[in-house]
Amino acid sequence: MPLVEVTLGAGRTPEQVRALMHELHEAVARTVGARSDHIRVVVREVPREHWATGDVTLSEMDARQPPPHRPD
Repeated sequence: MPLVEVTLGAGRTPEQVRALMHELHEAVARTVGARSDHIRVVVREVPREHWATGDVTLSEMDARQPPPHRPD
């Protein structure tokens, strides 16, 4: 039984997480030929304040980014 585990910084929509789970499931089924009902996908979401890269948390990185451009 294939098990795929993914850890993400929190902040994605439920639809985005569900789409990721679907795509991972399809990739495993296609590449290793596992039965669909045997494939497991687990997504863990970590608060952005609890994940650091280079001693900078994801939330600190977010604060440094300019706001996205929105067309008028």
